[in-house]
Order: sequence, then structure tokens, then C-alpha cells
Amino acid sequence: MDQNKNYVPAGIRNTAIYKDSEPDVRVRRFLTPQRILWKTEGVSGEACLLKPHEKQTHFNVPEQMVMKNGPAGDGFKPAAVLIDFGVEYHGYVKLFIVGVNPARVKIRVRFGESAEEAMAELGGRKNATNDHIDRDQILDVGFYSMPEIGPSGFRFVRIDLLDPGATLTLMAVSGIFIYRELEYKGSFHSSDPRLDKIWDTAAYTVHLNMQEYVWDGIKRDRLVWIGDIHPETSTIQAVFGHDISVEKSLDLARDESPLPRMMCGISGYSVWWVLVHYGWYMQNGNKEYLAEQRDYLVKLLEFFKGCIAEDGSEILPDRRLLDWPTDSNPAGIHAGYQGMLAMCFDAGAFLCDELGETDTAAMCRECAAKLRTHLPDPNGSKQAAAMLILAGIAKDNAARDLCEMIKKDGAHRISTFFGFYVLQALAELDETGAALDMVRDFWGAMLDRGATTFWEDFNLDWLEGSGRIDELVPEGVKDLHGDYGAYCYIGFRHSLCHGWASGPAAFLSRYVLGITPVEPGCKTVRIAPKLGNLRFVEGTYPTPYGIIHVIHKRNTKGEVVSKIEAPAEVRIIS
Repeated sequence: MDQNKNYVPAGIRNTAIYKDSEPDVRVRRFLTPQRILWKTEGVSGEACLLKPHEKQTHFNVPEQMVMKNGPAGDGFKPAAVLIDFGVEYHGYVKLFIVGVNPARVKIRVRFGESAEEAMAELGGRKNATNDHIDRDQILDVGFYSMPEIGPSGFRFVRIDLLDPGATLTLMAVSGIFIYRELEYKGSFHSSDPRLDKIWDTAAYTVHLNMQEYVWDGIKRDRLVWIGDIHPETSTIQAVFGHDISVEKSLDLARDESPLPRMMCGISGYSVWWVLVHYGWYMQNGNKEYLAEQRDYLVKLLEFFKGCIAEDGSEILPDRRLLDWPTDSNPAGIHAGYQGMLAMCFDAGAFLCDELGETDTAAMCRECAAKLRTHLPDPNGSKQAAAMLILAGIAKDNAARDLCEMIKKDGAHRISTFFGFYVLQALAELDETGAALDMVRDFWGAMLDRGATTFWEDFNLDWLEGSGRIDELVPEGVKDLHGDYGAYCYIGFRHSLCHGWASGPAAFLSRYVLGITPVEPGCKTVRIAPKLGNLRFVEGTYPTPYGIIHVIHKRNTKGEVVSKIEAPAEVRIIS
């Protein structure tokens, strides 16, 4: 029980009730709608929704929105309104209802990450769903009520009054934003405002998914997908430094996956678990937490040893997923897994050395070396090629050949998930300018079409002939949200806020700001900026000892001159 029980509501001070309760670490913030995007003839006074208001229904309301239906009949259409909150968020919508006629009326509330999704019927060609959450609900409401509908991830809300001859009067509609109140310790500012906005949007995308656990998406896939978390935790490290939601997610994945069960049912995701732990330990240096992983980590690495064939090729079991665009390319998946597994054994060797597991560390080094004797063909997959480069399996001319393949046609044929590794591979081969162009073209294109968060997947080919996600799509124009997508994200099932798409923030902090922890807990940090085609870059990076602040500028000779401020406990190397 809290030390001062006076802070505990009297009704639950009884130990038997209170001991099993826990506080919600998240906060609630009321949002005011920014636009009325569409309405029917039966709606009037809707401008009042765009004004701040009391968060309580009350008498003598000076301004109201009235929704009034005509009688039943063949031509009956319900009064309806489409509201835009201006930004994607996670949470609820709250209706401040003043009056209804008759005494109870039915309303329908639909959420949308795009304007068209909020207008869609469940099912149908565009695949609107209630998967994971009920984003399309029918409610029975009465007068002087304040229903909260949700939760979901959304920007747009459509409200329909369903009963013929009925009237509904609203004094206001509020969004209720549910989020973790976290300090943005990392930052990024450069000579290119487009990149700055992309960094901010990537950081916001992952922040929305940092709920009690680290989710994959706030509308759909409100789950801990431990492979998808690697780009997310990389961004969390660059933006927030540490957050307990990461450790809770790592432990959940471990505890629900007794060996030989693979995490999330995907063998590569158990590989990612090791790589996430490596990055998290390098950032935060919590050896006590690392020690909690000892038994599982050692047994998992021993399991992976049995997933290497005599010729040095990986033979990780099914289900095998690299990313969605590579899912129909078994050779590409094999090449990507080859690189991932080699990096996993590198990370495992380091972590086992830290834990004093010297025999397992030696085994990991032998396995990594064996995997590097086999160079598979990525079969045109840029994502798989990136993993071979990052793992050091493709070297010298082979690495340059793969780099040229990655650069060909720019950001076409990458994904919002594995695009993170494509960017890193380019930067490792001193092609940072090409990587930055890819960030501008690929992630920037989502912003150009109205996105305020980054998506589960995206394809530059979708842009031709399609509209914006923050407007209703005119006749003859493709719906960028509802008309595209594949695999599990067809049409409106497609998540437009997916944490694995946050990689540009981590990439820009690591390669352009140039900040990389090289000793656990950021005791030693390498600062080696790669500005590519930028004139200057400035930013901050969190460490357990405080904030690193860097400014990198090109002088008149084109040389990069740096100014670095770091906590005294952090050793800086170049």
C-alpha cells in the first residue's frame, strides 16, 4: 500500500482490494477537433465543435450542434458528420450530449486513420475491420450524457444518428489522447526541414505505441511483436534513452515462448530478441537486468547453433518472415536470415562475455564465423542485401555490387520496417547521401499525402493517381488507404501508425548525428557524423549520465567541423 494511504481513494483502502490494483502510468489529454470535413443536410451548428469548451455537460448551453433526421422511408439517410482532430492519436472520443428525442437514440461512431476509413462500411472490397478494437460501434445514448467511445488509433471520427425522426443535440466532442508522458531527450535539426519533420514524426509514431507495453500499432496489432520492436527500441534509445515498457515487452516475449517455441511463432523474431537485448544493454548498461536473461539466452543461442547447416547456411525453422514485401521470395528470406543470424551470434558472444558465460561466447564466435563462409543470393531483395552488408557477410566487391542494387530505382521496393536496415547499409558504405534521399522520398511521401504518423507499409507505386488520406477521395481518384495493401494489411485494415516504421529517427541520430554507444551504458560513445548532402546538423542524444549535444557544420572547404558537449562520465571517441 502507498506510504500515505490518504492518497488512496477511501473506497479501496481495504488491503484486499487495493493490493491487487495498479496505477495507469499514462495520462489523458483532451483534444479539440480541428475541422469539420463533411456533413449531411440534417446537421447544423457544427462550428461549435471547433471551440474549446467545459469538460462537463451543463444547462443553458449557448452553442450546440443539432443532428436531426427525417422520417423513415425509402429515401431515409441518417444525419452524419465527419470530424478531423488534425493528428493521429491513441485514445477515445467523448461526446457531450445535451438532449435527445425520443428519450433514447442510437448513434453509430466510426474511427478512421484516414478520412475514407471513417466513412467505410465493415467488410467489403476495402476491408474495413474491427480487428483488435471496435472502431465501428453502435451505441444507445440518452440526454445529459458523456459517453467515451474507444479506444482506438485514429484521426477522424464519423458520427451518425441512426433512428428515423430522431434528434440529437451535442454541446461538444472531445478527443481523449491516452499516452505516456515522456521527456523527448533526443532531438534532430538540420539544414533540411523535411528530414527534421521526418525525425519528429518517427519519434511520435513510436511514442504512440509505447503504452503499457511496446505495441506494433495503435489501431491494429496492439500486440508485442518482438521482431518489429527492434526499430522501435532503436528509436526509443535515440529519443527517450530508457523506458520500462521495453523491458516488460522483452520479458513477456521470453516468458510466453518456452524453447523450442519461437517468439510470436516466427523463428527470426527470436533472433531479434537477442539483437534488441544487445542494443538495449549498450544503451542502458543494466547488468542486473541482463543477468535475468542468462538461462534463456544461453539455451536460445544453443538452439540457434543447431540451425546452421554443414555448408554454413542458416536453416532456421518455419515460420520465416523477413518483412512483408520479401514474403514471397524464399531466397531473399534465406539471405536476410543469414545476415540476421550472424549478427545475433556476434551480439550473443558479447552478452555472454558480459555474463561470464565464456563457453557460450566462444560457441557464438564459431557460429558467426561459419555463417560468414556462406554468401547467399538475395534474389533482388534490397532488404536481404542490407542484412548481408551489415553482417559483414558481403564484403568488398560483393558489398559494392549489393549496394548498387539497393541504390537502383531509389526508394522503390523497400519497406517501412526493413527500410531502416537499408538506410544503415548505405551509410556503412559511405552512401549517406543516397540514404538521405531515400528517407526524403519514401517517408517524406507519406507526409506529403497527409500522414502524421508512419505506416505499416508503403509503396511509392501507390502514389500515381491516388489522393490524400486527410481528404475525401474524389471520383476517379484512387484511395491511397483503401485501394492498396497486401498480405495482412489489405485496404483499411492497413495500419497508418506502426512503430516499426520509426527507423529514420534512429538512423539519423546514429549516422548523421553520428552517435553510437560502444561500451555498455554509454560509458564510451563514438561520434562520427556522416552529413551526406547536408550543410549542418545539430541534435541531442540521451545517456544514463545525461545528454550529449552535438553541432556538425561544413566549413568553406567542405570539411565537417564539430562541437560536442557531453557528460563528464561519458568518454567520446571518433
